[in-house]
Parts: sequence; C-alpha cells; structure tokens
Amino acid sequence: MSDRYTDKPFLRFVDAWVLKAIDQLDPETEAYCQAMAPQLEQSFGVKGNWEQIVARQMKFGPELPAQIRKIWTDGKARYAEGHGEAADPRQFAMIFVDRNFGRA
Repeated sequence: MSDRYTDKPFLRFVDAWVLKAIDQLDPETEAYCQAMAPQLEQSFGVKGNWEQIVARQMKFGPELPAQIRKIWTDGKARYAEGHGEAADPRQFAMIFVDRNFGRA
C-alpha cells in the first residue's frame, strides 16, 4: 500500500475521505489528515478542514457521502455472502477511488 501514495500524496486524503464517508476511518489516519490540513490549505490556496479541501479539489457534491455509504452497505453484504468473510473497508475505498476518480 505504501507504493500507492509515493507519487500521489493527495491520494491518501481521497482514500481517507471515502473511509470517513463510510464511517471506517481509523483514528490515526484521521489525526494525520487533521494535522496536514494547514499544508493542504497552503498547497491548494483554500481554507477549510481536510475533508472540505478534498471535496473542493475533487469537486465532490454534498450528496456523495450518502451515495458512497449506500454502495458500501449494499456491497459489503454481497461480498460477505459470496466470500464468506467481511469486506475490507480500506480495500473498498481504494477500489472505489481508482474506479471512480482514476487514482485521483
């Protein structure tokens, strides 16, 4: 996973944003994102918390978190049925980002 962010550091925030949308963001990653908010503000020339900055940069609409939650909720039940194990939220976030945003 570390290779995923080597040349695309912002991708880490997009993945985290999706995890936050499905209520699966771990406290350590959330703390990292919060701590990096001033650098994001400086890099993109906008004010806000890390979630707002990601949403602005990616042009995410306000309805997107609810849509992602529905996809996660519906998909994790199907995944568990078909695979006999719980779906991995981190894997979901990465696949969702890659498929919908081209690895940001």
